[in-house]
Amino acid sequence: MEPIPLPSYVHYELLLQLLERQTSFAASQKPAVREQVHQLISTLRKALAQQKQLEKACERANLPVEYRWSLNSVSFDSETPTDVFPLSPKPEVSK
Repeated sequence: MEPIPLPSYVHYELLLQLLERQTSFAASQKPAVREQVHQLISTLRKALAQQKQLEKACERANLPVEYRWSLNSVSFDSETPTDVFPLSPKPEVSK
């Protein structure tokens, strides 16, 4: 069975650190924005907790899990472009 792809924990950590260290500080003088930032932090913590619950459920079901760092680590068939989110159009290739 193919492993179930899940985000690496580093993605949550990066977002949480950015929001807690920089965004919260920048929004500290704006109560409405500060509250939204705190809600976002709470939501990310809940998402991480839910992912951990999913991992435990997979472990109980003997389903392998694979942590992904990016979409680039996904292998595609030859018909699918490997650049899922291109930053610029690919040059035309003459046949």
